[in-house]
Amino acid sequence: MTKILVAEDDPMTLQLINFKLKQSGFAVVMAKDGEAALSLVRTEKPDLVILDGMMPLLDGFEVLHRLKESPELRQIPVVMLTARTQNADMQRGLDLGAADYVIKPFSPTELLNRVRKILGYPPSSTPGLFPVKPIGTPPPST
Repeated sequence: MTKILVAEDDPMTLQLINFKLKQSGFAVVMAKDGEAALSLVRTEKPDLVILDGMMPLLDGFEVLHRLKESPELRQIPVVMLTARTQNADMQRGLDLGAADYVIKPFSPTELLNRVRKILGYPPSSTPGLFPVKPIGTPPPST
């Protein structure tokens, strides 16, 4: 089973991502700060890491930098998930080696599809949380 480490200090965001990934068949390991994330990457060897840009102890950019400096960990793809919206922040994350940069607020389905693409899987066919009915669609017959 493909394992994803999610490092996020906001409990609600962490649970939302955890739910969406598990619902899609991924094993999930969770960290609430940058130091825990680094430790868990070393012990769990995830297939992909999702990093919040702003976390206690070590921010996501520093965790990304340390991962990409490590010969045994640098091949693990990293998705930055952050409220940092400045072009300079995006460029910094990508220059440090992030495979993708997702800005908060975010769509869990879009994040899932980006993760799946990086891992080489086809896009999810899971509908969004609020599927939209096209205008003029008749109500279901009973």
